[in-house]
Formats: sequence, structure tokens, C-alpha cells
Amino acid sequence: MFVVCAIALLCLMSASHSAPMVCEKLLQPLDELHPHRFEGKWALVAGSLDHNKSMEALRLRDSITMYFSNSSEASTVSYTQVNRFGDLCQYLRYNISVRGSTFNFDVGDRFNLSGAFLYTSCPDCLVMLWNVKSQRRVSTDMYLLSRRREVEQKEMQEFRDQLTCDQLPIPVMMDPTKELCPEESESQSPTAATVPIQETTATQSAQ
Repeated sequence: MFVVCAIALLCLMSASHSAPMVCEKLLQPLDELHPHRFEGKWALVAGSLDHNKSMEALRLRDSITMYFSNSSEASTVSYTQVNRFGDLCQYLRYNISVRGSTFNFDVGDRFNLSGAFLYTSCPDCLVMLWNVKSQRRVSTDMYLLSRRREVEQKEMQEFRDQLTCDQLPIPVMMDPTKELCPEESESQSPTAATVPIQETTATQSAQ
């Protein structure tokens, strides 16, 4: 009986030491993220955050597409987020300053949105950690983006582990059967709407 208890205690001690090490790796910002690495079109696969109202707003979206493109300045990236609500497409544009793996959204003095690109073993994925601070909201967000609409089970589990390490809720999963909005230049539908930049992130409802 003593031997069994001793083995169990050793297993618990081993697990308690390994968990912080695993989380350190999963929440590690990338050393350097070159612009060509994230340039182009990405679909939001899943997301989570510690702000209930914004979490519920995320559930209302049928799909979210994100576009990154290089600008004339080496450290600045153009970012367009397209939220789909049924037949309505909402286009939001920002400039992002990128240094290494960290970034800042250029939204003036209205609120603060910064973050980092985190480690992922998925070859065609990005994991973005957002820190949002405003008068209405303070939250930590984490989003899994991919060139695909769905990722493998092991890739999804890795993202879930990242959320657990950062003490974030079970993620909202985007429905891969729902259509993505077209790029704005391709959109001719009268139901497609372009709205001005607001305090609208991947989690907030349309104004």
C-alpha cells in the first residue's frame, strides 16, 4: 500500500512540474514573424475570450475572414476583417504595426488593441492573442486562424490546451459550412455593407 501511494505521489509531482513547462511552450510568442508568413486570406476557425457579452457576439457571426497585406512601410501591415451575418457582410479596416511577434492596431486614442502571435505546430495556422482595453471592455482574446476552414483534431486540441493555459473559456467554433464573404473589391451585392472603423473586433456585434 505504501508503494502504491508513493508511486501516485510521484506521478502527481511529475504532472505538476510538467504542466507549467507545457504551458510556457504553448503560450510562447513567436521569435519573429515575417510579413510574408501571414500575408493573404485567413478564416477564423475558433476563438475565445474572457468577456461574456463579446463571447456571445462572436456566436452570432456565420463566418469571419481576415486579410493581411503589406503596406509601403516595412513595419506596418494592412488588416481587413470581414464579418458575415446571414446575407450581410461587414468590412473593417485597420493598420497594424508589427515588431517581431507583437502587434498594435492603429485605432487612435479610442481604445487599445495589442497582442502577439503565439506558437502553433499547425503549418498553415496563426494563433493571435489580443489584449483589448477600453472604457467598455477589458479582455484577453485568443483566435485560431487557418488557410483551411477546419483543422485536424490534434491541431484543435493544441489550441484548446492554449486556452486552458491562459484560463480562457471553451472556444466558439465557426461553422465551416457557412460561406465566407467575398473580398470587398469582388462584392457587388447590395446586401454587402462597408462600415467605418469602430471599436469592433472579432468578438463584437455589428453597430
